[in-house]
Order: sequence, then C-alpha cells, then structure tokens
Amino acid sequence: LLFSLFREKKRRRVVEQTEKMLVDGDNGSTSDWDDRWNHLKKFLERSGPFMHPDFEPSTESLQFMLETCKILVIGAGGLGCELLKNLALSGFRNIHVVDMDTIDVSNLNRQFLFRAKDVGRPKADVAADFINSQFHIIVCGLDSIVARRWMNGMLLSLLVYEDGVLDPSSIIPLIDGGTEGFKGNARVIFPGMTACIDCTLELYPPQINFPMCTIASMPRLPEHCIEYVRILLWPKEMPFGDDVSLDGDDPEHIQWVYQKSLERAAEFSITGVTYRLTQGVVKRIIPAVASTNAAIAAACATEVFKIASSAYLPLNNYMVFNDVDGLYTYTFEAERKENCSACSQVPSDLHFSPSSKLQEVLDYLTESTSLQMKSPAITTTMDGKNKTLYLQVINLPFKLGLADGQELAVADVTTPQTVLFKLCFTS
Repeated sequence: LLFSLFREKKRRRVVEQTEKMLVDGDNGSTSDWDDRWNHLKKFLERSGPFMHPDFEPSTESLQFMLETCKILVIGAGGLGCELLKNLALSGFRNIHVVDMDTIDVSNLNRQFLFRAKDVGRPKADVAADFINSQFHIIVCGLDSIVARRWMNGMLLSLLVYEDGVLDPSSIIPLIDGGTEGFKGNARVIFPGMTACIDCTLELYPPQINFPMCTIASMPRLPEHCIEYVRILLWPKEMPFGDDVSLDGDDPEHIQWVYQKSLERAAEFSITGVTYRLTQGVVKRIIPAVASTNAAIAAACATEVFKIASSAYLPLNNYMVFNDVDGLYTYTFEAERKENCSACSQVPSDLHFSPSSKLQEVLDYLTESTSLQMKSPAITTTMDGKNKTLYLQVINLPFKLGLADGQELAVADVTTPQTVLFKLCFTS
C-alpha cells in the first residue's frame, strides 16, 4: 500500500512538472517555471573553489546562455542526440543542427529524439523541432573523420590575422566528441591557438580495407562477400539503372546487396551474412553504445557550458574515455604541430628525389598518416601561369618536371581550403 501511495504521489508530481514545461504555442519559446535554472545559478552567481580566477559571479552569464549564445551542433546521431538534450537542459536555447543524413529504423533504439513517424525525414529537421529551436560555439558529434576535418578547415579559414597576429575575436571554439563502441574522446579546440584536428590526425585509426585479391577470389569472411557485391558486382550489373550509385540509406539497395552477398557466401560456404551486417559494411557503421555516447556527450556539453559562461577553465585539451573493462579516463594536452598542413600558415615540405614521379606524390598525400587525403587535385604555378598537375579523372604517371622549392596547391574533400606544400628535392 505504501509503495502504491508513493508511486501515485510521484506520478502526480511528474504530471505537475510536465505541465509547467509545456511549450507556449509554435514560436519555439518555453515558459520558465519558478527556480527552473537554480542549478545553473549555483555555478554562475556565487564563487567556488574551481572557478576561473578572473570570473566574477553575476546574473549576466546565465542571461547570455539563455538568450544570446548560439550553438551549432554538427551531427544528430547517437552522440548528437545526447548532446542536444544536454545543451537544451543546460539553458542553451539558440541551438542549430546540421545533419545531412536521413532517419533509419535502426536509429530509433539509441537516437531518442526520433520516433517511428520520423523515419525518412532529415535528422536535422526532426532534431531541431524536438529541441524547439554566426555561432558562438561549434559542437561536433560526427562519425566521419572527413567531415571533422572539413569543419576544422572551415573554422581555420574564418580566422583573421593582422600583421601576422591572430585576432582573438575571429576564433570560434570547436568542441569535438567521438565514440567507437566502448571507447570515446572529447576535445576542445581553439582554432589557430591549440592543436587542431589535423595536428593529431595520427590518433585516428585507419579505415579497414580488404585486399582486392581476397575480395575477388579468396573470400573468408562475410564482410568479404559484402564488399565483393559493393565494389565489383554493383558497378557491373547496375541493378537500379545506369549512373545510380549505391545508397546505404536506400532499403531497396541494401536488400539487393544483402541477397547477392548471401549468394556469394553460399558459394564459398561462408556463414554470418545478415541484413544488419550488410548495412554496416556498406555505410561503414561503427557499433554504437548508449552509455559511451552519454558519457562523451556529457563531457562535451560541460565544455560548452564552461566556454559560454567563462566561469571555469576549459579542458586542456583532449580527454580519452574507455569503459571496456571497468572505467578508465585521462586527459592530456595535444600539442600543436608547427608544420600542420591545416593550421600552421606555412607550406609543408614534401621531400622527394628529382626523379620521383607524380604518382609517388599522390601516394604520399593519401597514405601518409599525417595527411590522409582522399582525392587530391594538384596545381602549381609555372612561368606565372597556373598549371594542373593532377585531377582525379586523369592519371598522370609522368615525372614531376618541377623545380626544387616549387609550391604545390592541393585541393581535397577533407578541407574547404587549398593546402600549400613546398617541394624539397633530396639527393
């Protein structure tokens, strides 16, 4: 009986609190009940032992967070959903969401902003509607290294230098979170001041690729069968018409790859091909764990709060999280590379012999752990004229035919900026 009474009392309290949190109309504003932001006021309106030494408690910081501060969240997946929830409950109201993906049924188990009725709708639209919704802070919850690097390059391109000195007002902080199964990380980047994404590119694991000979003639794993269909069979049969690329978000495409993969697996007596695995291989999906997403999102949201309020020192600057066996976490300061191709402001040196061929340069740009470019296009200036050395659609295996010290301009999908290199011949 006592338990029933307690449960009913709790239910009534939840109903009362929910009624207080109702959204006012369709204008996207919420009604603040009494003492709604008391938990924030305790951090912002009184002194504490961990506060930034220069911070003066006041009511202005809370008002800036509630009314002025604009947050851009890139990615509304498993990590992004947690981030958006945390940011909204932390008092941030001007939250903008960017995600070019669409919602799949498989997202619903962990990406809790979405419901069955939302399948097929753009994630950014649905997430923005749920949260009610020039930015002061950028937060990334991405599963793509290329997208991270592009965002990193964009923020670097916005920096303003006067006589070689960085203008602090042009800096937009980037908080980046990432998860992979039971492992994750959170980092704080002040573009132009601290280590950027490309400064620590070696920390990201290389993408797993299977040898073509194994895929084509000696498959041993279910993944080999799926890759065979994706890489070789789809371009050959073009099941949905000419010039129709394989779309990992199209159920009909995935179903076709799945059936053909089953046939390939049966031919070599391989088991384990499933629809879920097929979709994971095609889309390069990394298994997501809700608890890891929650921990990393909490760390990222805390850093946003610290930077927006200026009340506490931000993370300096890389936090590693691992809950495979128990809970293990530590922080370290990732150092900025003086010769970083993205943020150093000077051309990076490329060391090759005078007899090297252009293909060697291309191989280095794509295979180097510090560059990891995807489809570089190379140009240079000769005799005052721009000269194209390589485009993706053209293969030019000839010798470089360039001078020592000549600058090469490289464009790639990993950055919105053209990256400059200086050719240095070795003996």
